[in-house]
Amino acid sequence: MRPSDLAAEHGLSAQAVRNYEQSGFLPPAARTPSGYRVYTEVHAAALRAFLALVPAFGHARAGQVMNAVHAGDLDEVLLTIDRGHEQLLRDRETLASVSRAVEDLTGFEPTLEPRSIGELARRLDVTPATLRAWEGAGILRPARESTGYRVFTAEDVRDAELAHLLRRGGYPLARIALVVEQVRTAGGTGTLAAALADWRRRLTARGLAMLTASARLNDYLSARAPAP
Repeated sequence: MRPSDLAAEHGLSAQAVRNYEQSGFLPPAARTPSGYRVYTEVHAAALRAFLALVPAFGHARAGQVMNAVHAGDLDEVLLTIDRGHEQLLRDRETLASVSRAVEDLTGFEPTLEPRSIGELARRLDVTPATLRAWEGAGILRPARESTGYRVFTAEDVRDAELAHLLRRGGYPLARIALVVEQVRTAGGTGTLAAALADWRRRLTARGLAMLTASARLNDYLSARAPAP
């Protein structure tokens, strides 16, 4: 089997196949006396496994898996896959928490009067020092009066409400700041809710891709195993 034959199944170039072999994603090919590569069904199974791993775990992690297979380090193969599943689980948990927070804020209309730091602290039942810490983390961006006192607008109240919900869920300030910035960029919780729905679809697609990748990798491990 030539490189072009192996590539044709996936719409790749022959050079891409050679590059994958050079990177260790495919086992070394045998050579003809004239130096041409000769691939087998084992190489075809390896290519299917690698290409299935990419949408499931990303290009870098897919390469790590294939390199570990060819190094004979099955423990590293399984550990790398476990880390990918762990990341997916964390992403799902983050999505669930943010989705709950957005649902709690759905319908929030930024029509409240500006509030002082003390008023906002009482509304959330937190201390002013907590709000100052959130400001330091970039979660809140209150305006300042000419006297230097903070003034929290209705949008600031929305951001503080979202931060309070996520904080109770155990999220660190750095991650909360990223979520709040998404709300600001999206223009409110309504747009963010649509973005979260798209995020859920992508996580589902990644989970399904992991199932496919596991099957293809198992096929390859079986194909390269020596016959009993």
